[in-house]
Amino acid sequence: MSAAIDIKIVTDKAHVSSVNSPNRPFPLEWTRNIGIAAHIDAGKTTTTERILFYSGAVHKMGEVHEGSTVTDWMEQERERGITITAAAISCAWNASCGPWKGIKQRINIIDTPGHVDFTAEVERSLRVLDGAVAVFCAVAGVQPQSETVWRQANKYRVPRVAFINKMDRTGADFFRAVQEMRDKLKANAHPLFIPIGKEENFTGLIDLVQRIAYIFDETTDPLGLNPITSEIPEAYSTQAQEYRDKLIEAVSDFDDVIAEKYLSGEEITNDELMLGIRKATISLQFTGVIPGSAFKKKGVQRLLDCVVNYLPNPIDVPPMKGQDSDGKEVYATVDDKSKLAGLAFKLWSDPFVGKLVFFRVYTGTVAKGMSLYNPRTRRTERVSRLVLMRAIEREEIDVAYAGDICALVGVKDVITGDTLSHEDNDIRLEPPSFPDPVIAMSIEPNSKADQEKMGTALQRLVAEDPTLRVSTDPDTGQIILAGMGELHLEIIRDRMKREFKVEATSGKPQIAYRETVTVPADGEGKFIRQSGGKGQYGHVVVKIEPNEKGKGVEVVNEIVGGSIPKEFIKPATEGILEGANNGVVAGYPVVDAIIRIVDGSFHEVDSSELAFKMAGIFGFKEAMKKAKPILLEPIMAVELTTPEEYQGDLMGDINRRRGTIQGMENKAGACIVTAAVPLETLFGYVTDIRSLSKGRASASITPSHFEQVPNNLLTKIVESSSKAPART
Repeated sequence: MSAAIDIKIVTDKAHVSSVNSPNRPFPLEWTRNIGIAAHIDAGKTTTTERILFYSGAVHKMGEVHEGSTVTDWMEQERERGITITAAAISCAWNASCGPWKGIKQRINIIDTPGHVDFTAEVERSLRVLDGAVAVFCAVAGVQPQSETVWRQANKYRVPRVAFINKMDRTGADFFRAVQEMRDKLKANAHPLFIPIGKEENFTGLIDLVQRIAYIFDETTDPLGLNPITSEIPEAYSTQAQEYRDKLIEAVSDFDDVIAEKYLSGEEITNDELMLGIRKATISLQFTGVIPGSAFKKKGVQRLLDCVVNYLPNPIDVPPMKGQDSDGKEVYATVDDKSKLAGLAFKLWSDPFVGKLVFFRVYTGTVAKGMSLYNPRTRRTERVSRLVLMRAIEREEIDVAYAGDICALVGVKDVITGDTLSHEDNDIRLEPPSFPDPVIAMSIEPNSKADQEKMGTALQRLVAEDPTLRVSTDPDTGQIILAGMGELHLEIIRDRMKREFKVEATSGKPQIAYRETVTVPADGEGKFIRQSGGKGQYGHVVVKIEPNEKGKGVEVVNEIVGGSIPKEFIKPATEGILEGANNGVVAGYPVVDAIIRIVDGSFHEVDSSELAFKMAGIFGFKEAMKKAKPILLEPIMAVELTTPEEYQGDLMGDINRRRGTIQGMENKAGACIVTAAVPLETLFGYVTDIRSLSKGRASASITPSHFEQVPNNLLTKIVESSSKAPART
């Protein structure tokens, strides 16, 4: 066993009270900001609806299949039964055990989409949350988008607990799902509860910490409000003791008291074990797991107990990192009495109040009528109204405090990722990052009136969605929409029609190819113009070489001795980056290359920023042509679930699409095939596999990586992309 890891949890009451404003409705230590995240159809929205019901935030449970959920409020969400936009909502919960027993805790929840096309909603939500509940299906286990969400949570260092949902379904296996978390996610996952029975016999939970059982009786308590508390059934006592011992052993790595008692064989109290689990969870190196069935109303209250007892409050998480105007690292420490700093993480156009800016307050307070400074625009803007969101409902408030998530009305020149702060607080907080689009299509308005409305609609939609890009094809004048998938672009078109009354025709989707280099090469760029008077002179020598996958384009200044003056390095760099927007193979953006500025020359009179920018473009193009450039295409990870009788046909279909089978397994009577397939061959794939399997197969598709386009397709792609509508 390794030595105990030192985890800092703030328990100093003097410090806690010093950072709380006396006017707060809920102290910081009684606040939890959490997200519900998972693969599509794992049951996130149903779980959220149950949380709202049990906490008293709503008086009737909404159901996804009825289109009556609180958090899926958009027409498209209710029609399709999927979550498209992250919805924020608050509730309060009294834990049944632990240090906060009997104390109402405020839980701010963001229900995020599961579909990969709306991954930006997950990305920006996790950026501003303190903790998360990862929901998994007890039958399917860890699915592709589960892995994506897990990586996003790791990236933003978000502690989480796991809820293994759908324990009532045929094929449900709690312990297999926990093992998949360990194998596929490399998570240190350990049950906090174990199930009593499974599938149709799933009747209760055993709390390994409190050493009690919760039994559900659907006949006497159909809403699951009052599960029966009892001793652990004798048939499960050995299993419960085994998993409690494993839990204590895992937690002892994070708590000295537990480690010492565990090694000496002393009894560990429930409170000690709970504190140890909390420390372990906040360390990001431990995930507690709870079984349940949100649809059947089993286990959600115990999940809420775990949210309160084990996920961090805003004081427990490290201060938010940022930079001042000089680029030095600074921090926003949670404190109501400090100067305001917060992050605008989402924009939304509300038909009643106009532009809503979702805002996480990291330090200080924001009040109605206050002026906020935006370091990006270097301007101040006034908050006319301040609201707490209840999904589509709004509650007007006067003040939001550190740790709160609210929405601002009245601030206009704001984009996702902007810091808004007190004008004397020089800080730019680290914004969320978003993936590049993988697919694009042309869109044309049906009439002149639609053309005018379309401009307004696209402006608003792009402001709301950082993964939606709009450009104009320079050759055809067509407007090009680029996004994360077919469904993403389909929803955008639908929203344009419903919300903005724009009738438009879309073209065939196009692939967002990329270009890169395979060998190092040199390039020289000269821009020299003489016109009688003052001329133009810029001269740049560059070296280009392959970069690590996923690193993008990096420009490094290696000028020594002043062959290019300092003031011309920036325009030369801008020119190189502009050149990288359109590669030399087929005009697509360049990725994963390092360009070093190694030499050049200047003219004391004729040199200018424009001349060096043009020289940077020319130097980059020349170097790239020599560096054996290649075209890359997006490859998608496909997980196909099918009855065994259709397995052969569907695998043959993957091969016809230039796909590579990567694995197969049988789970709960179905065959699960994983494959890597080029996006170019996947248009209409879900419809095709339904036809091949008489509607019984399903697939999930997530972006995986880029690979070189085969030579036999290269010429065709270069010819067809001479207009390059997918360049973004």
